[in-house]
Amino acid sequence: MGDRIFLSSPHMSDEGYEMQYVKEAFDTNWIAPLGENVNEFENELARKVGSKAAAALSSGTAAIHLALRAAGVGEGDIVFCPTLTFSATANPIIYQNATPVFIDSDYKTWNMCPKALEEAFTKYPNVKAVIVVHLYGLSADMDRITELCKKHNVPLIEDAAESLGTYYKGQHTGTFGDYGIFSFNGNKIITTSGGGMLVSNNEEKVAKARFWATQSRDQARHYQHSELGFNYRMSNVVAGIGRGQLKVLNQRVEKKREIFAYYKKELEGLEGIEFMPSNQWDEPNYWLSSITLNGKVRPIDIMEALEKENIESRPVWKPMHMQPFFDKYDFIGKGVSEELFKNGVCLPSDTKLKHTDIQRVIDIIKRLWWG
Repeated sequence: MGDRIFLSSPHMSDEGYEMQYVKEAFDTNWIAPLGENVNEFENELARKVGSKAAAALSSGTAAIHLALRAAGVGEGDIVFCPTLTFSATANPIIYQNATPVFIDSDYKTWNMCPKALEEAFTKYPNVKAVIVVHLYGLSADMDRITELCKKHNVPLIEDAAESLGTYYKGQHTGTFGDYGIFSFNGNKIITTSGGGMLVSNNEEKVAKARFWATQSRDQARHYQHSELGFNYRMSNVVAGIGRGQLKVLNQRVEKKREIFAYYKKELEGLEGIEFMPSNQWDEPNYWLSSITLNGKVRPIDIMEALEKENIESRPVWKPMHMQPFFDKYDFIGKGVSEELFKNGVCLPSDTKLKHTDIQRVIDIIKRLWWG
């Protein structure tokens, strides 16, 4: 059994950018709560993606939660949400005592199906907000989705947790909607160990989100709170890690794309394998290289074969409408997401992988076909 190969693990810069900013936080004693690293991480991320304002938060989940609040979502409201996603996309809808309606995927993007979304608007004309996800770094069909949201005058929130560095028609994902969110969890393309960012061109709404995230503390000599608040702000130390990581984002995207291209070159000739879709308007970051299987080899066969060799892989996300907690909510679609879950596998996509590591994964997979 060889060394452990991870699906996607933290990767600090070789140049030590992160430690420079962290050391500065220690040297100045700006450990918490806020400080220059937080302010500059917000400014640098906003400039990077082309957004007017950003709020550094404790997680991507917190960012979605505050985006929903900023969009006016409250008790009893309907929110459209992709079914093929991680639960962190849907959980904040429940935090707001709102009701999710899950929207199916399409094969063209693996993301929210515009036709299913249009059907959902017909069924639920009073929907309060739409959340769209860019799954595994693949962009959703943003032209059609934004057109529908504008037609119905409904705020759009982009969950770009997995797609920092992905472009749709030359524009960063996360910047098409009224609000965009990014995640810096340990497995993301850049990481702060844990953290997230809310971005928007509405600077007033972002300022309000920062206020909510700091316990909604009013400007008063004493502690005064006129609104419900949350402990959602990112620490100055964590933000320092983020500033360093942002400097190597382009390198990480390039490596992810190389990994995907190598898998595709070596494996696409095997019977029954299809790779995650590619569209002319999409420049993915390929956060996770993913495949579907439709033949004698099943996803579980690949995952178990890799596991025996100390290699991590994962199924494609289990759709929300199939989850025990969420299965009572409505689902609009034709079961595409269920097929992707049934047939999908996410392959090791760690940016620290060497050529020999990737080849090791490929050889194990090929043996399942060749014996």
